Formats: sequence, C-alpha cells, structure tokens
Amino acid sequence: MKQLFLFTILSVTAALNGCGQTPPVSSNKKNAADIKAGGNCEGCEAVYESPVSFKQLNNIDTLPDFNEAGTKIEISGIIFKPDGKTPAADVVLYIYHTDQKGLYARKGNEQGWAKRHGYIRGWIKTDKTGFYKFYTLVPASYPNSNNPKHIHPTIKEHGISEYWIDEFLFNDDPLLPDAEKNKIDPVGGNGVLKTVFVNGVLHAERNIILGKNVKDYPKQ
Repeated sequence: MKQLFLFTILSVTAALNGCGQTPPVSSNKKNAADIKAGGNCEGCEAVYESPVSFKQLNNIDTLPDFNEAGTKIEISGIIFKPDGKTPAADVVLYIYHTDQKGLYARKGNEQGWAKRHGYIRGWIKTDKTGFYKFYTLVPASYPNSNNPKHIHPTIKEHGISEYWIDEFLFNDDPLLPDAEKNKIDPVGGNGVLKTVFVNGVLHAERNIILGKNVKDYPKQ
C-alpha cells in the first residue's frame, strides 16, 4: 500500500510538473550582454526552450518518461556559488537523456532542439536555498556501445552564458570507467551518482558548484 500511495503521489507530481513535451515559448532569450563561458556548447541553447518563462519555473520537475516502464529515480541536490559554500538561487538547470532503448526518443511534434534531444527533458530553477530535484527513469546507454548511461545537464545563471557541466553518471554502471569515477577535475563538481533504493524508487544526490573547472568562467 505504501508503494501504491507513493506512486500515486508521484504520478500527480508528473502531471503537474512535467514539461518536456510542450512546444517552446519565445519569452526566454539569450542575452548578448552575458559573459561567455564554457567554450563550445552545441545544444546548450535548448535551455531557452523552457515551455514557461524562467520566472515561472519550479525547483522540482518530473520528466515526461516517469510513468513509463523502467527504474524510477529521484535526483536532488544544492547548486552553490563558485565559493562552494553559498547556495545559488534562481539558477536554471536543463536536463535531457535517452529512453529505455538508449535513444533520444521523439513523439513527432518536437520543435527546436527537441528534434535532437528528444522529449525526455526538463527545466528546473533553484530556490533561495539552491535546492533542485527532478524525477525521471534511469536512462539506457546507447545501443551497441560502451558509453555509460548518463543524463545531460546545462546550466544558465544570471549574467553568464549557458554552459555544460559533467553529465550525471551512475556509480554502479558496469560501463562506467574508473577514470570517470576518480576524475580529479570534474566540471561543475562530481557527477557520479551513488543511488539508494527506497520504496521502489532510486534516490541520489548531486551538489553542483557554479563555474568549477568551467572553461573561460569569469574569476570572482
């Protein structure tokens, strides 16, 4: 009964918060005055395709695949300012990943970068404590490859251009190289997730530090 209740609650959350399939709106635009950081970032501009304005984003989102078959996961954490101590409010985090076949699945009505990234994507904006959380399924690795399963993240903070950070990876993935597990200069901080299974859902935490090891990030 507890699991049924949990999934009922999460299903409602998915219906309320999931925003990956809605066509993009034009209210979010690049600012030419933003300081350029992160180097080449193909596809990072997808962060502006949020179906609602950045002002309306929540710090919790449910990706559109959550109620499909697969291993459910809740990922949360704190985004910190470059000092690694001060919570960063109003930071937009864009995420996308493959489906259970390892494909960037499409529904057929995608626009913009959704034609490449697929429909399994979401947008979150940290609250005043820097907190974020999202629900999704654990993605599959690419078909017939040795690529570890992963979730792509893009960061957009005030006054800085959008930039990529290291992917969310999974510590128990047999395809994950030791070099990734022990990476000494992770972009945005360590992205390797250690999961715990609770009431039918995996839980993992990742804290992010703005600008950490990001190319051309302005010195504070």
